[in-house]
Amino acid sequence: MKLAIDAPPDPELAGDTHWHAEDLRVRLAASNAAKQFGFELTLAEPGRVVLRMPVDERHLQVHLVVHGGVLAALADTAGGLATYMAYPRGVRVATVEMKINYLEAIEDGWVEAEARVVRRGKHIAVVDCDVRDHDSRLVGKSLMTFFVSPLTGDRNKPQKKKAPRRRA
Repeated sequence: MKLAIDAPPDPELAGDTHWHAEDLRVRLAASNAAKQFGFELTLAEPGRVVLRMPVDERHLQVHLVVHGGVLAALADTAGGLATYMAYPRGVRVATVEMKINYLEAIEDGWVEAEARVVRRGKHIAVVDCDVRDHDSRLVGKSLMTFFVSPLTGDRNKPQKKKAPRRRA
């Protein structure tokens, strides 16, 4: 099966001005949450991303089901990456609001978050995300708002460290 991340980029999106699946792989590899939880990119196209997470013991809460915070992190990460895919390079994306409904418990298998940008504004994007388990059950539903702004400064340049605050 050929996944969208393995397909050549759409000719209309060619060049350095648009995000591609490889760009998202790099961002995902640099994300502490994605590394900690084991998120995997399975699809990336303009305004749409699918992430998958194999469920293991580190994801479970005391009742032996996937912790809601882990599902929220999966949905939020998928939503942020889908937002990147809806804008040209040179932007930064930050979550400003997130709502998630947990519909079913997940004990094992894998979980997939499919995020789609439903509104793309100049500085605000709204993203809808379905979270499904390995049986394709809808286990979560999320709606997120992201702030989109121009990327300023050189992230590869060492940043000045702020002096620690002293308490009086």
